[in-house]
Amino acid sequence: MTADEMLAMPDDGAHRYELVRGELITMSPAGWDHGNITDLIATHLSNHVRRNRLGKTPSSSTGYVLSRNPDTVREPDASFVRAERVIRSGKYFPGGPDLAVEVISPNDTWSEVDEKVREYLTAGTQMVIVINPRNQSATVYTPASTTRLTINDTLSGGDVVPGWSLPLAELFS
Repeated sequence: MTADEMLAMPDDGAHRYELVRGELITMSPAGWDHGNITDLIATHLSNHVRRNRLGKTPSSSTGYVLSRNPDTVREPDASFVRAERVIRSGKYFPGGPDLAVEVISPNDTWSEVDEKVREYLTAGTQMVIVINPRNQSATVYTPASTTRLTINDTLSGGDVVPGWSLPLAELFS
């Protein structure tokens, strides 16, 4: 299946999908903790981005085409695209967001999470934040480094989302 074929599928209202190397994957509904953490980080990020006119923070149902032939389309839990990269299109965004946030679900495997991180970075994403609700931590990936954070640390947008920060303790309170 291609990204265009996936986009043309009728919305059944019951499922979300990702496309991984041409294979359609049904996504499980988010659990309570996952949903709350995703909402908090997305709202906090969106408020900062809008207030400072940095770009756009589309909803978690927005698809990004991370690779072609075979196609991979991912939907991060939260994302940010810099103003100079924003497009108007009825299609999936071509390439990775500048920032992708993934909140680990109970059914996610480490190999799946690792694969997503590699796909985002290969597609040009400058920062991937992986939130782990189980151990109340986060890992921040950039093309040059990997940083592990604990509940006592603060997420920072660095050069990717200037001025944005969020104490991890706020995500898990």
